[in-house]
Amino acid sequence: MPSGQFQMQRSVLAGVQAVAARSRHAFARHTHDQFGIGVMRQGAQVSHSGRGQVTAGPGHVITVNPGEVHDGAPIGDTPRAWQMLYLDPDVVMDAAGQLAEAGGLAAAYEFVYPARDQPHLARDVLRLYAHAIGSPAPLASDALLLRILMQAHGERAPELTPDARAGVPACIRHARDLIDDTPAAVLSLADLAAASGLSRYQALRAFTRATGMTPHAYQIQRRLLLARQLIRRGMTLADVAAASGFADQSHMTRLFARAYGVSPGHYASAARAA
Repeated sequence: MPSGQFQMQRSVLAGVQAVAARSRHAFARHTHDQFGIGVMRQGAQVSHSGRGQVTAGPGHVITVNPGEVHDGAPIGDTPRAWQMLYLDPDVVMDAAGQLAEAGGLAAAYEFVYPARDQPHLARDVLRLYAHAIGSPAPLASDALLLRILMQAHGERAPELTPDARAGVPACIRHARDLIDDTPAAVLSLADLAAASGLSRYQALRAFTRATGMTPHAYQIQRRLLLARQLIRRGMTLADVAAASGFADQSHMTRLFARAYGVSPGHYASAARAA
C-alpha cells in the first residue's frame, strides 16, 4: 500500500467498517460518530485525545470514542500504517449490554486508553479485522467482539483531565445538542448563548472548555460527519456539500481532506468499493 492510501475494505460484519491506511498526513482535530479500535502496523504517531497527548508505535492498540476530539501526526520522516475497525454505537452498546448482564462491565461503554501496548488485545483486533473482510463466521466474530470490548474497557484511566472527569455541563449540552440536531443550520453565538442560558462570551468559553473545540470548529466537525454519512448513501458530492451546510463543494473538499487525509471523491470511491 503506497504512502497516502486509505482503503475501506468490504466488511461482512453488520455495523462494522474496516479501514487500512498508510499515510504521512498530519490530521487536524476532528471527531467520528463511531467507536474506533485498531492496531498500528508500522511507524509511530503522536496525537491529542480526550485524555491528553499520547504516542503509539508498532503493535500498539489505538482507540477513539464517538465524538472524542483527536488528531494525529507521524513521528519521524516515515509514514505510519494502521488497520482500524469502526463500530456503530448500536453494535457496541448491544455487546456491552450483554456483558453487563453477565456482570462483566457497566452498560455505558467507552474505550479507556487511546493508545496502549496490549499484545493480546492487538491480536484479537487483527483477528476480528480478518473476519470482517473475510467469510462470515458469526460465532467467532461475536466472541472476538465481546473479548475485545472487555479488554479495551479496563479500569478508568488515571490520566483523565479535570474537564473530562467533570463531564459536559448541562447548559453546554443544550448548546451542543443544537448543533448536533441541525449541523447544516446557520447558527450564531447568540443562538448558542440562548440555548445555554449564558452570555455569548460565557457560552464561547464554556463550550470550548467542555468540548475541546470552539463552537464553529465543533459545527464543522458535525458537518463533516454528516457529509461522510451522505456520501456513504450515494449522494452526489455537490448535493452533499449543500445538504451539510458547506458554502460549496470545494469548501467541503478542503476541510474534508484536512480532517481525514483523503478527498470526498476518494472517500466516495472507497465507500462504493466496500
